[in-house]
Amino acid sequence: MNRQIRAAAVQFNIALGEIAVNRAKAFAALERLAADGCDLAVLPEMWSCGYDYRRLAELAEQTPHLLAELRELSARLGLVVVGSLPEKQDGKLYNTARVIDRGEARGSYRKLHLFSNMGEDRFLAAGDHTLVAPTSVGRLGVAICYDLRFPELFRKLALEGAEILCLPAEWPKPRQEHWRTLLRARAIENQQFVVAANCCGIQGKLDFFGMSLLISPWGEVLAEGGEQDVETRALFDFEEMVSFRSKIRCFEDRRPEIYGTLP
Repeated sequence: MNRQIRAAAVQFNIALGEIAVNRAKAFAALERLAADGCDLAVLPEMWSCGYDYRRLAELAEQTPHLLAELRELSARLGLVVVGSLPEKQDGKLYNTARVIDRGEARGSYRKLHLFSNMGEDRFLAAGDHTLVAPTSVGRLGVAICYDLRFPELFRKLALEGAEILCLPAEWPKPRQEHWRTLLRARAIENQQFVVAANCCGIQGKLDFFGMSLLISPWGEVLAEGGEQDVETRALFDFEEMVSFRSKIRCFEDRRPEIYGTLP
């Protein structure tokens, strides 16, 4: 039987440090998506509070309660939800993405690559593992924002069976063409679907362009957000992925014995 799902990227202007405001925006968007028959929704990076570095440890204290509410909502709506939040553990702060499958936790991923240009490495600790989460909509590979510039990570996720790449982000102007080009490249080279959810609007000195994208394994942009709050939707037909992989056999034609371990 042909497998299809309706996927979506949730894009909104994150109010810096304002958890109640952002919770209301995110939860209302998930309600609308469920009413529209969506199966998978990806929220932006740090969707509860943004990068409010001065208060991040304090804001992270509210993450467990927020996750409990999100699990309840996910179960009630029958949605698979992915998004990143600040996490505090053992005296360290992490940028952690969670995969929630209709109320059930399916895995967590801590951002591996911290964007030193913005000082992330001074406030956050880096993760040490990758994630491919089995869910009711398929196997989800998870990465966060700056990770997009490291293709080795995405090939690893593909080799581990990821069918859909989920990428929460806060990717600002003026690098929108990098965003679009790299996301299409990751989809094409790994022959998988992509759901990339960016934020929009102004946060402090940064201007975020939105442009959340849903992309096919062929590299076709199936849906794209503008620069305003929006839920961007697309139908994913897994037969398309199977067909593309059968025509262009990138995985079968790899030569890992030649590549070796990259330095």
